Amino acid sequence: MKITSIDCYLGDFITVKVNTDEGICGFGEAGLAYGQCWQAAYGQCQDFAKMVIGMDPFDTEKIWEHLHRHTFWGMNGGIVLTSAMAAIDTACWDIKGKKLGVPVYKLLGGKTNDKLRAYASQLQFGWRKDITAVDHLIRLYDPKDYARVVKEAMSEGYDAVKIDPVCFTADPADQPSYGSVQYHGTYPEKELKMSVARIAAAREAGGDDLDIIVEIHSLLDANTAVILGRALEPYRIMYYEEPTSPENPKNFKYIKENQPLPLATGERSWTRWQYRQFFEDRSLDIIQPDLCNTGGITETKKICDMANVYDIGVQIHVCGGPIATAAALQVEATIPNFVIHEEHNANLTTKFKKNGKYFYEPHNGYYDIPELPGIGQEMSEWAMENARQHIEIK
Repeated sequence: MKITSIDCYLGDFITVKVNTDEGICGFGEAGLAYGQCWQAAYGQCQDFAKMVIGMDPFDTEKIWEHLHRHTFWGMNGGIVLTSAMAAIDTACWDIKGKKLGVPVYKLLGGKTNDKLRAYASQLQFGWRKDITAVDHLIRLYDPKDYARVVKEAMSEGYDAVKIDPVCFTADPADQPSYGSVQYHGTYPEKELKMSVARIAAAREAGGDDLDIIVEIHSLLDANTAVILGRALEPYRIMYYEEPTSPENPKNFKYIKENQPLPLATGERSWTRWQYRQFFEDRSLDIIQPDLCNTGGITETKKICDMANVYDIGVQIHVCGGPIATAAALQVEATIPNFVIHEEHNANLTTKFKKNGKYFYEPHNGYYDIPELPGIGQEMSEWAMENARQHIEIK
């Protein structure tokens, strides 16, 4: 089997369709459709597509090493490059599963998990009733609204939620753009009280048995992360995600040693080399690799296996399209150190539902694993026809 062409799509998500001389095609996704790197990732998919024409999609290790070693910037080149590698790699795994007539998890070693616990993610942006009313994410400020959406998620069977209590300031009338709220050195008392009040409201609404993940999106530095971590200790936090930026792993070691909450990070890290020091320091309790950023299924499985050596759990970061969700489920089915699956509230939007040929969602807080050959998902005809840009690399 040979790769004959690759279609690159820039739509709501960055997707590739790898075509072969046997008429079997596979789909993969680059994980940078949000933020400010989407055009770069789309261009990088085109550059790397040219390098794999004529190769055998079954040779996923060879293709990965080829893109990593023979492109100059592939080695430690950054997340734009590894997102393009991920799209091609995932599509090749999809082809292998379709050719052999089995889901990808069978090719990765089979199930160690028959179903996957999920959590309702990013409740500061609302949940089903809020989002379906306007068909996009919203902003919640009042702790009472945090309590309300926690109860809504729990009514659907979720027993775990994730909330960022920091990204929106206490005063809705004085709101900077999302992501620009950052605290360095000291935590303003008014904002600290509001951050804690939002989590306190979630705990009161959810009761003792609810697991709460606190997300920070790297909006704090090591000092303010310690301040907030100590303040949140009474609320029994499942883990503390991205309390600061991952560039300097020693900062996580400092946070780990100076506040009580378990730590997690990973969505902005790429390849096993960026995870190495976190493992050696044992500064993380949970890793969160995004397989659409780390280099695909091939690399993510290796990262998860490395984490298992250090008794570190895995929650794959999922903040993309239907391809990203399906691929994550395939990997999570196989790994013994799986903890929980991220069900992002963006998955509730029409945009997400229209981009996939199939629609998967948890039932009573758990995902069933797709059993279709390959990753179990494809771009919809609508998504291919309505992409803003599309180029075929032959």
